Amino acid sequence: MEKENIVTLIDAFKDFKEEKNIDRPVMMGVLKDVFLTQISKVYGSSDNFDVIVNVDKGTCEIYQNFEIVETVENPNAEMTIEQVKEDSGEDDYEIGDTYVKKLPLSAFGRRGILNIRQNLQGRIMDIEKANLFKKYSDKVGELFTGEIYQTWSKEVLILDEDGNELHIPKDEQIPGERFKKNDTVRAIIKKVEMRNNTTPYIVLSRTSNEFLERLFEQEVPEILDGLITVKKVVRIPGERAKVAVESYDERIDPIGACIGVKGSRIMGIVRELRNENIDVLQWTSNPQLIIQRALNPARVSSIDMGSSPEDKVKVYMQPEEVKKGVGRGGCNIQLAGMLVDRQIEVWREIPKDEIDSEEDDVALDEFANEIDQWVIDRLKSIGCDTARSVLALSQEDIAKRADLEDETVAEIFKILAAEFED
Repeated sequence: MEKENIVTLIDAFKDFKEEKNIDRPVMMGVLKDVFLTQISKVYGSSDNFDVIVNVDKGTCEIYQNFEIVETVENPNAEMTIEQVKEDSGEDDYEIGDTYVKKLPLSAFGRRGILNIRQNLQGRIMDIEKANLFKKYSDKVGELFTGEIYQTWSKEVLILDEDGNELHIPKDEQIPGERFKKNDTVRAIIKKVEMRNNTTPYIVLSRTSNEFLERLFEQEVPEILDGLITVKKVVRIPGERAKVAVESYDERIDPIGACIGVKGSRIMGIVRELRNENIDVLQWTSNPQLIIQRALNPARVSSIDMGSSPEDKVKVYMQPEEVKKGVGRGGCNIQLAGMLVDRQIEVWREIPKDEIDSEEDDVALDEFANEIDQWVIDRLKSIGCDTARSVLALSQEDIAKRADLEDETVAEIFKILAAEFED
């Protein structure tokens, strides 16, 4: 029985010892605490017990200290001289001395030994979880490269070198990308969560702005060295991104450095992001100028920033420039707004020689009773602010650029066309 108990505990010690992330003082403290807890359950108190643990050998020695008294009131902490002599065979003790007795593991019984082992393993798991949580919490915002272990419809599972699980949820994956088992993937460590006291849930992301910023730091040495600073990154994952950069050295062209010779640096990032279009532009604190740069190659006629930060920014362009400025599905104008943290509307600037021919045009706002306001706002966001500007385009083009249903666009055309019927 005793031998079996020792083997059981040594196995538990071995499991504990192999946890490389647990330092020795913590290990010793936990082991002693587990034994003292069991002693308290069995004897009611652990105050007069000493626990000596040898982590390297996987052994434990427990000593019970008795005070020698004339009359025993607490048999777990007191003994008479006669009891000591009977137990040890020695007769040189006096009243008030302390008698130390080694407590065999068999004193706990089989159930007690199993409780110690289970408590020890539970504490090991708690320390493992705490260490894992701290390890990855300290790495939030860093790039992680790993191998796909399993793919599901809602997430992808990756294992690190220690076998810990990391997850890329569906909404943190670039739209349209597909993963296979054993694929190597890069992502940013976004956050670490504790869910119902289970193993920490580590979330990776490939759609965050910080992921793109880390990729630029990895591909462009001047950014890593601090010669170029990434001031702001905005993305519509899988579609388009804009990266505003600034150089503190006049001899360095920040845009050229980020793009590389013949696009060598930027193309590596584009491939990593599944061909997401990336525009690199020179940063400026002037919001009007940053909007102009963000809408390039479209030429902006004028910009009205409004009277307060809550107002929508109105960007005026010649009709032939609107499509270039708005971009596919309105993503270009949306990203420009993200750069300045404002909502942008595109307005067509009508040439003077066309004013007379369009005197009978009607602003879209006049149709608010027949067309939902959110639909009107969508049309304005792609540069269509009047009835004729909408009718000048095809229904397919409007549906695609304004991200509207075909049925909705058909109804809009019907309403607007009726305005000009004789």
